[in-house]
Amino acid sequence: MVVKNLFASRLLGWFDAHARALPWRETRDPYAILVSEVMLQQTQVERVIPRWHAWLARWPTAEALAASSPAEVIVEWQGLGYNRRAVSIHRAARYVADHGWPADLTTLPGVGPYTAAAIGNFAFGHDVLPLDTNVRRVQERTGESFDASCAQALFDLGATICLARIPRCGECPLAAICLSRGRRYEPLRKQSRFEGSFRQRRAAALRAVAAGRDPGDDDAVAALVRDGLLTAEGGLPQ
Repeated sequence: MVVKNLFASRLLGWFDAHARALPWRETRDPYAILVSEVMLQQTQVERVIPRWHAWLARWPTAEALAASSPAEVIVEWQGLGYNRRAVSIHRAARYVADHGWPADLTTLPGVGPYTAAAIGNFAFGHDVLPLDTNVRRVQERTGESFDASCAQALFDLGATICLARIPRCGECPLAAICLSRGRRYEPLRKQSRFEGSFRQRRAAALRAVAAGRDPGDDDAVAALVRDGLLTAEGGLPQ
């Protein structure tokens, strides 16, 4: 127990001095936190911050978003990638507008265990630790489980110090008691290139439709229809 408290106290002390200034950390609004968590799933923090502000300026509540059309949401999402995330947020907002926030947050469309844990912790104060890649990495390397109070600190440590391949052990507050101090790791398998990929063609086709142009790519359009991002007629869903 002494060691466990030492891990947490060192981590939280470091976080007090080095926490990233992220706007969604300044709210307990579950809707705002849902938007941030979904945007962050596949997009860098620096790109998310201005888009999160713009999204909430346009749709400040789940009810406001629910009243919009899928087409409006998809157009607003352009540039963030993985456009199905926009549809998921919209569907979740409509659920909340109709039924309120469920006790089991995975009931919400597109919300899995991690996002449910994040909303539960940061909005509702649930005693649950959201397990993303950064949190799992720190836990595996230290051999420590940590508790819900350490979530944001673990996010920042994993994102800035306990990096995937070459961790910055010399700057880590846990280095003196970490089982993996000084280790290096094999390169992670990289995601396939976006340039020239079918994902790029899909994104280009969706942008074209959103701008009122002919996408000129039947295969990409068919894939977008299967994902619910376009209608069977090739237009944005209304």
